[in-house]
Amino acid sequence: MQPSDLKNLRVAIVGAGYAGAAAAKALSLLGADVDVYEQATEVREVGAGIGLRPSSMDRFREWGIFDAIARVSSPSDYFEILTATGDPIMKDTWPASADRTKTYLIHRGDFIDALLGVLPEGMVHLGHKLQTVEDRGDRSVLTFTNGTTVEADLVVGADGIKSVVRRQLFSDKDPRFSGEHAYRAVISVDDAHGMVTDDNLRMYIGKGTKVYLLPLRHRGQVSFDITALCPDSTWAPQITKDDLLRTVEGFDERIVNITRDLAMDTVNIRAVYDIDPVDTWHSDSVVLVGDAAHSMLHHQGQGANSAILDGGGLADALREADSVEEALASYQATRKPVTDELQRISRQGWTEDEVDDVFPGQKPSSQAPVSQPQV
Repeated sequence: MQPSDLKNLRVAIVGAGYAGAAAAKALSLLGADVDVYEQATEVREVGAGIGLRPSSMDRFREWGIFDAIARVSSPSDYFEILTATGDPIMKDTWPASADRTKTYLIHRGDFIDALLGVLPEGMVHLGHKLQTVEDRGDRSVLTFTNGTTVEADLVVGADGIKSVVRRQLFSDKDPRFSGEHAYRAVISVDDAHGMVTDDNLRMYIGKGTKVYLLPLRHRGQVSFDITALCPDSTWAPQITKDDLLRTVEGFDERIVNITRDLAMDTVNIRAVYDIDPVDTWHSDSVVLVGDAAHSMLHHQGQGANSAILDGGGLADALREADSVEEALASYQATRKPVTDELQRISRQGWTEDEVDDVFPGQKPSSQAPVSQPQV
């Protein structure tokens, strides 16, 4: 699209999470008139740490916000997968982007704060819960429960796994329960019983449980995550300390001790859900990004990264296409095959024998390395 067309483009983004904030930054740099509508009265990310891959950091360099992210993250050289008792299964470098190899480990809250902090003042409107979205072809109309009505040339649905935009326009399928719970806490590195001595992610696998230790050195903390099998599909289930300890029976005694020391009111407890691939992500003037388009299980650590790349991909498509409709088709054609595959891989099992299936193209360190396609 011509620069003059982009400057006249009115964009309404529904949701101020990773996907919405990334899309807002990317599209505002095109010169578009961007507003973000968030249902919460304050944006707050709970939970734990994530890893921002080299391809995501490349986008931040492109958008001029690399330093803002780097200030609140720690660069990591590799990840390691071990048995429950600490025997090595696999150790490998992160998938690279050109000559960039480091993944940046960051707390979810620091990440969203940094993203929102680089958006122009007044762009994000809190307290706007979406009620309806109507696609009228060359424009769309949003109605919010507070009575506000917004008209835009392009609506970006970045409203997460329970997306109203997706349900009303693209798919009314419910999210799918994985049969797992995720228990997440952030602890001081001093409380990690000596298990964290560098900036690299380690995951321990055993008996249907995965334990992640993700260092947050810039905070002096560690993200401690347990993912365990559980049939209770309640979105925010109630569990006890004894329930938590049962998930790590037979694990390295230091992991058991970390779990025993946790204050339960600091543990974020969630059933783990994703969605089936959505056939179509866009209409003439509405498009989905992030979890609204392709919510995936967290086993690949690609949810936030995919959201960032969606924002970049959407901006690229708008810059290169002749119309909004053409751009949305191009964006879907570029991004959907990648996220469909990530959704599929993330649903695979996690036994010692299946690690190579879950990390396709990456062999255990005892075998010859094979390059991994960039995602």
